[in-house]
Amino acid sequence: MVCAGVGATFSAGPSTAQTAAVAPLSGAVILNYHRFGENDIPATNIRLEQFDAQIAELKSGAFHVLPLSEIAAALRTGKPLPDRTVAITIDDGYLSTYTEAWPRLKAAGFPFTLFISTDYIDGRVRGYMSWDQIREMAKAGVEIGGHAAAHGHFPEMTREQIRTDLERSNRRYREELGTVPTTFAYPFGEISVPAREAVRAAGYTAAFGQHSGVAESGLDMLYQPRFALNEDYGTQARFVQVVNAQPMGARDITPEDPVLTRTNNPPAFGFTVAEEVRNLEQINCFASHESQPARIERLGRRIEVRVETPFPAGRARFNCTVRGDGDRWRWFGMQFLVPAR
Repeated sequence: MVCAGVGATFSAGPSTAQTAAVAPLSGAVILNYHRFGENDIPATNIRLEQFDAQIAELKSGAFHVLPLSEIAAALRTGKPLPDRTVAITIDDGYLSTYTEAWPRLKAAGFPFTLFISTDYIDGRVRGYMSWDQIREMAKAGVEIGGHAAAHGHFPEMTREQIRTDLERSNRRYREELGTVPTTFAYPFGEISVPAREAVRAAGYTAAFGQHSGVAESGLDMLYQPRFALNEDYGTQARFVQVVNAQPMGARDITPEDPVLTRTNNPPAFGFTVAEEVRNLEQINCFASHESQPARIERLGRRIEVRVETPFPAGRARFNCTVRGDGDRWRWFGMQFLVPAR
């Protein structure tokens, strides 16, 4: 089974069907890591032998590993990206990023972005990097992105709490690094409409979740997808599928707010697919809480996805894939949050 990830609110795509038909879909696979060689925490860890094999795959000559800032600029302007463009991102600032990931990525010549939650660095929490180490990486060319201050659950926070948190983290970036990042990663990949607007108001121009899918211009720049990798989802076979993934060209995505309540759980999940995408009759979508494929209703290029049972409390996903070019897959999904209360 091939699965995908999560999304949220997205902007409209090309203005005419003709444009969508003649302009190839362009996007980038953005990889998301947390820990390296910390094998006692498999849910957020990648084993070093897995990471070494993944770097070797990216060095094979088929891929364009570019800085996230360059990819984000292309997505904002609609500039086409090379096929098989990949970005590497690492969240939180664990010490193993400094001791294990950075030496390997530096030796490979691969740029990457490090998303830092400032309270953990300020608190000198065991297992995290120091500001001196982060400054060393930044001076060497590693891009630093925002990841909030307290790494809280944004959908459970008020708009004022989010604003205060982002102001605190931005102040610390400025004090320690001399600049405020323009890219942001949502803690836990969780988003709500107020959270997205708070991130926009804080000055970020591109923001990313922790859901599977190919980043592309037609999606909301404040909630682009990333493929999260850990021990279970970091096998070499899956990694090869991920880095070869193609855009789905999903537009007009519903619902707008991924925070679900009793009145809209399960959600009426739907999206319209770009004209370029073939094999639409073979599209499959899975809900994270059900083992069988979700029910799909196709209305021309419109895909409506339905399940019979509500999502349980916590993070939940729809993942959709369809055969792309050759043995590649187009990949798109959406993450939801069901509050515990």
